[in-house]
Amino acid sequence: MRTLATKLTTCAKHYCRTNPVRNAQSRNFSSYNGRDELSLEQEADRKIGWLLKLLFAGTATAVAYNIMPYMGDNLLQQSVSLLQVKDPLFKRMGASRLAQFAIDDERRMKIVEMGGAQELVNMLGNAKDDSTRKEALKALSAISQSDQALGALHQAGAISVIQAAPDSLEHADIEKYKSGLLQRFQDLRYDSPSEDVSSS
Repeated sequence: MRTLATKLTTCAKHYCRTNPVRNAQSRNFSSYNGRDELSLEQEADRKIGWLLKLLFAGTATAVAYNIMPYMGDNLLQQSVSLLQVKDPLFKRMGASRLAQFAIDDERRMKIVEMGGAQELVNMLGNAKDDSTRKEALKALSAISQSDQALGALHQAGAISVIQAAPDSLEHADIEKYKSGLLQRFQDLRYDSPSEDVSSS
């Protein structure tokens, strides 16, 4: 038995020495399988990570969609209140929020109902700097996309205030917003007070 074991050991050593390529291939194959398993695990981890991220994003979107309508009125009221503050920075913040909020006719009319249209006209009329004028005109432009809200702006005296707002060399948007607003009033046949006087 010992002699048989010795002969087998000798043959195995001889075989490994004479065929080093086969031996290396078997080693490479075993390490290849190890790398393969590792890459499969990493890929599975990556996919599970993306799945969890998507699940979290979907849940956050659903929660925000259900909560935001309740927060919307409060934020809108706060934005309108910011227009009444003396500091131009807060006025600009309020006008910017209103411009972002005015994405459909229902929201535009909500701004009008809360007094936002009148406050924006007042803000534009009292603005001392171009940045404040620009934000007021931007918000007025966003609100004016609704025909009904445009009528409320007309009643608030927006046409004469917009015409009186000085142009700016630094802020080209001011001229763009002014001309866009005046064109909207003209398209819906709202005349400025000066034209009303001359026609009568």
